[in-house]
Amino acid sequence: MNRRTVLALGAMVLAVITIANDFTAFSVAIPTMERDLHASLDTVQWVINAYALIFGVAIVTGGRLADMFGRRRIFLIGTAIFAVFSLASGLAPTALTLILFRALMGIGGAMMWPATLGLTFELIPESQAGLAGGLVIAAAGLGNAIGPLVGGVLTQALSWRWIFFVNLPIAGLAAVATLLTIPHDKPVAPGQRVDYAGITTLTAGLVALLLALDFSSSWGWSSIRVEVITAASFLLLVAFVAVERRSNDWALLPKDVMRNREFLAACGSVLCISPVFFGVLLYVPQVMIKALGYDPIKAGLGLLPMMITYAFVSLIAGRLYPRLGARACVSGGAACITIAMVLLATIPENPQYASLLPGLLILGVGVGFFYSSVTTAGVTSLDPSRSSLAGGIVYMCQVAGGSIGLGISTAIVSAAPAATSQFVGGVTDAFTFDVVAAFAATIVAFFGLSRRAETSAVPVAA
Repeated sequence: MNRRTVLALGAMVLAVITIANDFTAFSVAIPTMERDLHASLDTVQWVINAYALIFGVAIVTGGRLADMFGRRRIFLIGTAIFAVFSLASGLAPTALTLILFRALMGIGGAMMWPATLGLTFELIPESQAGLAGGLVIAAAGLGNAIGPLVGGVLTQALSWRWIFFVNLPIAGLAAVATLLTIPHDKPVAPGQRVDYAGITTLTAGLVALLLALDFSSSWGWSSIRVEVITAASFLLLVAFVAVERRSNDWALLPKDVMRNREFLAACGSVLCISPVFFGVLLYVPQVMIKALGYDPIKAGLGLLPMMITYAFVSLIAGRLYPRLGARACVSGGAACITIAMVLLATIPENPQYASLLPGLLILGVGVGFFYSSVTTAGVTSLDPSRSSLAGGIVYMCQVAGGSIGLGISTAIVSAAPAATSQFVGGVTDAFTFDVVAAFAATIVAFFGLSRRAETSAVPVAA
């Protein structure tokens, strides 16, 4: 690769780090945000969930826009939106306004991510597709790794609001580097349309489901209000399925794409595994702060072994993928995650850091193998013209699945009494749910993916 390509890849890495850092930096700031915003855990978790949910649903549309108008252009527009609402979030006076601005940040991130993925696969030769996937996920792992530490330092030294403010110079640097190194690109599918009906019904259905999970902890599942919201969620999701069946190539989930067996298996395994990683990122720091007495910086450092392992293994997995194939890398990673969650689900009610460390390290190995490999398996199972769309759908499953899983975990934890030991018991109950989810992902990946995703790729018309 020449110098210009290396610099262009550097811009993509910066973009991925910016997005990934924003997912994890708040994991150690939640208790402080609860206090500063005078809000409960059920409310504050929406700071994470609002961003993740909008990001997850809109990311497919972001991929479609990248294919329609050019990946470079959509990347730059998304970066601008992300930066503007990062600033607004940092200045938000209340929890509700913060949640709103975080949701709008998700739109910017949803435009950035698939464009970044598509540009990265364009910049690296097709024979090194595993390296492209590994590079993106390794960068995400690095962003995730430094997120809790950066969040802890900023929360303790300045304020959790500075977690938003640091996005501005990083996003600006990525945008400038992109302008200087990546030329204008032509749309790969300029005649496509945006599935507004699909976006609306899916977003509304998932938001209603999360609200039902949220309200159930205080009102109970037998409450008429919770039952109405749950019924509305079900009807909206049924409407989404009906809308998608009537749509053609512009559907949020195109029929021809979803008929690809490899791609379906990749999406299904991601949907099952994502609640696990989201739950660990939110609740392990909570255990460190509330049960071990750690401050935010120390809690960030406590996650660092897992996150460094995740980033390092992601890069290795990208190189091993062509040799081992999709089935071994993805199902092997999911199996490691299952083992890790068994260990974390059995920690004592008065844990020590040593009781958390083995599970965190094994989880880092599993997540590093799983996410880099499943991204490559999903993207390479489709025609190259679908790379942005494929990356968007895979990531939609990851983030939307993680949001729903986090809502379930929060409902489980919120049902536990306030005492520290009982809070830890609630967390281990939530982790037991994650054991089942991770095992399901292992089964789906093992039986659904072929040994080598490249040899089974089915060309799909643009």
